[in-house]
Amino acid sequence: MLSFLVAALVVTQAAARPTFFTTPYPLDQMKGKQAVVETDAGTFVVELLPEVAPNHVGHFMKLARDGAYNGTIFHRVIRYGIIQGGDPLSRDPAKAAAYGTGGLNELKAELNKEKHTAGAVSAVLQPNRPDSAGAQFFVCATDQPALDGQYTIFGRVVDGLEIVQQISATDADPEGRPKARIGIKNVTIRDTPPEPFVSATAEDMNGYRAVLETTKGAITLDLLADKAPETVRNFLRLATAGVYDNTLVHRVVPNFVIQTGAPAYRSAPLTVAQQKLIHNLPPEFNDTAHVPGIVSMAHGDDPGSAQTSFFICTGECRLLDGKFTAFAKVTSGMEIVKAIESVPVDGEKPKDPVTVIKVRVEKK
Repeated sequence: MLSFLVAALVVTQAAARPTFFTTPYPLDQMKGKQAVVETDAGTFVVELLPEVAPNHVGHFMKLARDGAYNGTIFHRVIRYGIIQGGDPLSRDPAKAAAYGTGGLNELKAELNKEKHTAGAVSAVLQPNRPDSAGAQFFVCATDQPALDGQYTIFGRVVDGLEIVQQISATDADPEGRPKARIGIKNVTIRDTPPEPFVSATAEDMNGYRAVLETTKGAITLDLLADKAPETVRNFLRLATAGVYDNTLVHRVVPNFVIQTGAPAYRSAPLTVAQQKLIHNLPPEFNDTAHVPGIVSMAHGDDPGSAQTSFFICTGECRLLDGKFTAFAKVTSGMEIVKAIESVPVDGEKPKDPVTVIKVRVEKK
C-alpha cells in the first residue's frame, strides 16, 4: 500500500527550470487566508499555511486567482488515502495519458514539521526530485504518516473533509485513475471568516433566537444569555455550524422531557470543523425554574460533561433545578413540543422517528 501511495504522488517530466517561483505576496497578505475548492462532488475549504511554506502558498494563491485550477480534475485517487489534482493538462480529455506530468518544476521544497494527517494538503513531486513541485497538489483523506518529511505541506482542510473522502472512494482503475471525471469548478481565495459569537456579549446573544425545524413543525427558542452566557455561546456556535442538522429526538419521557442534539443520533458523521467545536461545558446553574418550555443542557454523572445534547421540559421538572443548565425557553411552537411528546415510545425511544432537520439562528 505504501509503495503504491508514494508512487501515486510522483510523476515523470523534463528537467527542472533553472529558477524557482518566489511569492509576490508579503507574509501578512497570505496569513489568515483560506481556499474554497468547489468540485463536482461538493466543496471543501483549505486553511493556508504561509508561515511554514510561503512560496507554496503564494504560488497556489496566484494560480487560484488566475483561474488556473478551474476546469482541471482530480486525476488520481487512492481509496481513503489521497486525492491528487491541479494538473493543467487534465482540462483536456484527449491528453489523459499525460495526466500527472503537467505544471511541475516551479517550486523549491519547503519541508516543514507539519504532519500528513487527514486533511493535509501537499505539493506533488517528481521521483527523487524534492524541488520539482508546481501546480499539482494532493489532499490526505486519512492519516498518511509515511509521507511526513517528504512533501511540502502548505494547507489543511478545515471544512469538507467528507468531500475529500468521497472523492477518494470513487471508482478508479488499478492505477488510481477515476473512471469518471471529477472536476474542480473553481478555487477562491478568501479571508478566514471570523468565528461566530466568539466575542459576543450576553446582550448581543440575546438579540438572536433559535428555530428548531423538526419533522413535526417549528419550535422557536428565546435565549437566556444573561443566565448562562457560555452555554448560549456554545449552542449558537454549534447551531451555526450545522452540528444539530438532521439529528433525531432520541428520548421522550411524557410529562417530563424530550431530548435531542446528540451526535450519535445524527444522520451523517460530523465534519472535522464541527468536531472541533465540541467540548465539555462548565455548568452554569442558575435560578431558572425547570417548567414546561424551558430548555437545558443534558449531562452525565459529571455536571461538567455537557456537550451538545439538550432537552425541553414538557412538564414540571423542578427536581432538575440547580442541577442542569437552563439556557433557553420555548416562545413559539409548544404545541409541536407536545406533539413530539405524544409519539409512541419503546421505553424512552420514539418508535416513529422525529428529526431536528435544522437549528436556524436568526436575529430578532
